[in-house]
Amino acid sequence: MDTTKHDIHTLFAQLGLPNSESQIDQFIASHELKDTTLLQDAAFWDEAQQHFLAESLAEDGAWSEVIDELDVRLRQGK
Repeated sequence: MDTTKHDIHTLFAQLGLPNSESQIDQFIASHELKDTTLLQDAAFWDEAQQHFLAESLAEDGAWSEVIDELDVRLRQGK
C-alpha cells in the first residue's frame, strides 16, 4: 500500500528535483509552458521525468492532481 503524501514537494522529490518551497518557486519562475505544450512534453524534463509524468497522467492515479497543479502553476508562472 502506497502511503506517500502526494503533494508538490513529494512530486519534485519523485522527479529528482530540489523540493523546498523556495526551490519549487524558483523552478516554476524559471520554466514556462506554452498553451500548446503538454506538461510531459516540455523540453526541460529528462526522459525519465517525461515518462513518469506521462504514465502518471495516463493512469489518472494518485499523482494526477498534484501534476495538474504543477501544470497550472507553470502556465501561470507562479
